[in-house]
Amino acid sequence: MNLIHKKKDGRLHIYVRQDKYKGVLKSHNWVGRTYLNGLQKVVSSGTSNLDEAIPILEKWFDMLLQEKIPDNSANNPTHEQNIKEMSENINTAVSQTENQNSASSNTIPVEDHRKKDNSINVTGKGTAFKMFDKIKNFKFSSLKGTSRVEDQNLSGNSDAVSTQNKIKKFYDKYFKARVSKLSVVGEEISGLDITREAIRVAQVSQDKDENWIFDKFSYRLLDQTKIAENILDSKDYLAEEISLALANAKITSKNIALSIPVTSAIIKVVTSPLMLEDELQKAIETDSLWENLVQLTDNLNDYSVFHQVINRNSKTNTMEILFVASKLSDVNAYSSIVKKAGLNPVIMDVRCFALKNAHDNTKFKNNEEKINSAILELGIDENYILIIHNNMPIITDIFLRPQDKQHLLEIKPNQISAESEAVVRRHAMQIKQAITDYENKYETKINTIQVVSTLKNIDSVLNIFTKNLLTTRFVTFDPLQNVGIPSYNAEKILEGNKSFLSPVLGLAYRKLDVFGYYKFVTAVKNINLLPNRDAIRQQNKLKFLSGFALKGLGVGIAALYLILISFSFFQISYYKKKLENFDQVQTEFNKINLQHSKLQRLSNDMKNASRLGKLINSNQVSSYTALVQISKSVPQRVQFNTLDFNGTNQIIIAGSAFADQDISNFVTNLNGQSSVDLASLQNMNVSNNTNDLKSAGNKKGFTILVKLKAS
Repeated sequence: MNLIHKKKDGRLHIYVRQDKYKGVLKSHNWVGRTYLNGLQKVVSSGTSNLDEAIPILEKWFDMLLQEKIPDNSANNPTHEQNIKEMSENINTAVSQTENQNSASSNTIPVEDHRKKDNSINVTGKGTAFKMFDKIKNFKFSSLKGTSRVEDQNLSGNSDAVSTQNKIKKFYDKYFKARVSKLSVVGEEISGLDITREAIRVAQVSQDKDENWIFDKFSYRLLDQTKIAENILDSKDYLAEEISLALANAKITSKNIALSIPVTSAIIKVVTSPLMLEDELQKAIETDSLWENLVQLTDNLNDYSVFHQVINRNSKTNTMEILFVASKLSDVNAYSSIVKKAGLNPVIMDVRCFALKNAHDNTKFKNNEEKINSAILELGIDENYILIIHNNMPIITDIFLRPQDKQHLLEIKPNQISAESEAVVRRHAMQIKQAITDYENKYETKINTIQVVSTLKNIDSVLNIFTKNLLTTRFVTFDPLQNVGIPSYNAEKILEGNKSFLSPVLGLAYRKLDVFGYYKFVTAVKNINLLPNRDAIRQQNKLKFLSGFALKGLGVGIAALYLILISFSFFQISYYKKKLENFDQVQTEFNKINLQHSKLQRLSNDMKNASRLGKLINSNQVSSYTALVQISKSVPQRVQFNTLDFNGTNQIIIAGSAFADQDISNFVTNLNGQSSVDLASLQNMNVSNNTNDLKSAGNKKGFTILVKLKAS
């Protein structure tokens, strides 16, 4: 920026604001800066015409002195009073017309520059406070039914939070955070780093102790004769090299995380009036938020925008929002290269945040370096310094001309030209200025800078940087510190500078966040500039939930089988104890069963005898005489089974004998008796009588009809 004008006794500085995109100057807006009560105040005139800018900025300065513009400082009672008045008039403002809303907008505070030195750009030729008027009007028009809640937030009264909000907060903090973390852990993604000099791919994993392992890695040096001046114009060649690199690394995952250069991105941390989440979303949907907070040189629709709230301050009623944007043409160009290689791009990060991710996943002995860290990328393509203050990125672009980059390559040990030394000196001065601005604003010292570079002579270059910045230590960043390296990858990594692996390793650490887990961690780990990121999240969310449900079903079935197996085990143990005396019980059973069989035969004989006796009438002489003669006629080996007497002159005898001759003798004996008229054999067969177990199989059954003589 060039200071060309001073007003108000030198207290108002007017200078040119130089906004760059891809290293090209995009605007020349005139900006006013002053210091009031020890605080810096900066505002853009919104015009590149100096004659128009001077009266706008002078009027702004006069209003500051007259306290017509409320201060956002927490020590300024005017600000608190204005906020209170604004809150009390919300319901009235809702029902008023748009003109009334415009009339009431004079109480909106300007941006507080105690923590950030970001100027606010305003389009058009109106006053610099038009931005906050628009935001306020938007908030008023979208607060029907919620003004009371907003008023409570503005006053900082946490006791008025509804029960529903408490339940939602509990759900987000415990259940959603844990499920989100689980979904993040389970997603497999490979990192892809595309530069002018090489293609690098990597995939990492974790062991049971959650230590990182550099699992798969490969790179392809690019033929510079096949690379166009704009690398994005060499899509076919790059896609072919990506496929070869993945094949060499034996990476089968199709999900890819890649990055775009810092020069292709717009990164800002902007301060906005405090808003609820739904209000913020409505402001974004209507484009009113970014139009007022961020000055873009092109149409907002031409950009892919990512945002996340990184800090809310209820005391000052402000919040800080990380704004990251890139031209859709650049985003789609990088995506098309990946798709041409047959891969699926699911994450598109910015290169500086990929370095930060690699930095955070490396365990340092000094934890303070990790909290407020500085990373310098020094090379032919990218030159910037990234300072992370409480997870808030502060990026300063370092300008180098093409001939300056060539002079850096010419530096050799103990040999440096005057031109090269001058380039390093100018480079070091820009670094020193960025560090000084940071230290003055946050009162925090930076003594060490982690350097990432692909320069082969980086050690010689850093020696000269150290001579120009004696109080700053430059350390070549080692992203593989405390990272396990398998033997098959060790030979691919040369000794010395390993910082060139930082981008691809930082991308390999990325996980697809489908449930918003990183909202509970930090914004810089969640950046995704892909235009279709919401569709990708929904697709993978369904995939995760279906897999989660399938796993739950599997666990349920396994649990059921476990219960049944446990029950069976106890049943087997119970019956096994019961069967320990089986042999003894079986022996006793056989003995008792044998006794029972004998008694059963005896009982049957007694029943037969009793039944035969009932058929004989003892007071009849003829019956008695016939029975006596029949009993005398029975041979020794003949046995009666039944004897049926019809009560007059006929008796049917059924029995069994050992031989046919025994039956014949029995019939002959009966015919020889005086009371028998005729005895004849009716039939003869194999005996079915099993009463005598020893001989039943050898007997023959018979039936004899005996006719008695008339008495």
